[in-house]
Amino acid sequence: MADDGRNGPDETPNRDTEPIPRARPEPSVEDLYASTSGDVPASAPVLTEEELEGLRFDAAGLPVGPRRVLPLEPEPSPLVSRYLFPTERYRGEWRRHWIHLVPELAIGVGATFVMGYASGLLAKHNQGGVTGVVVLLWIAVLVWVGWKHLDWYFDRFILTNKRVMVVSGIVTRKVAMMPLARVTDMKYEQSPVGRMLNYGTFVLESAGQEQALREVKHLPNPNELYLRVCEEMYEPEAVEARLGRGEEGGGADDA
Repeated sequence: MADDGRNGPDETPNRDTEPIPRARPEPSVEDLYASTSGDVPASAPVLTEEELEGLRFDAAGLPVGPRRVLPLEPEPSPLVSRYLFPTERYRGEWRRHWIHLVPELAIGVGATFVMGYASGLLAKHNQGGVTGVVVLLWIAVLVWVGWKHLDWYFDRFILTNKRVMVVSGIVTRKVAMMPLARVTDMKYEQSPVGRMLNYGTFVLESAGQEQALREVKHLPNPNELYLRVCEEMYEPEAVEARLGRGEEGGGADDA
């Protein structure tokens, strides 16, 4: 086809589109430093993840970072192991917070002050026999306080991959349990004092009519315990994976 000479080699091609301008590259950190101060640093500042964690805060002013999972005991205590069957995976056991003993300790301290005051008053009136009775009553109160302390020591909240349990009592042993599969709702409550001292009350709702385990008071670290129970209910594979990595790491260290 013959060229009619309307579009010569030096003329602009007849097109409806225009060339797209190239995007300018974003300035680097060195260019920004050079444009502001004229000094170019040797390298850009590098912050580690631990340093960044201290700079992250939520709306309440509390630091935000990855959740630190409390370490688990590798094996249950002899007190707890007798209540676990062989195929059950142990996840941890907890005593109640020491705030659980405050009423008994207050009674013991109050009884000591009363005994001292009454003994001094009776001694002035030469009432030796009554003073002996007061001392015996004081000893009985101290024995009761010691018994309550032992009861607190043997009282345990237990978590496995299949159920939650509460074991209590010294002479009369009580074992209450609820399968995780039957837990329909779970919450924990913290009073202002509980938030300061880090304890709370757990409330477990079940599909059954009669519940052997519903309310557990004065449990320590309630937020961590709540997340651990929820993770065991809804993400058991994640728990197994985390515990597996921990065991592998421990085995490598031992090697």
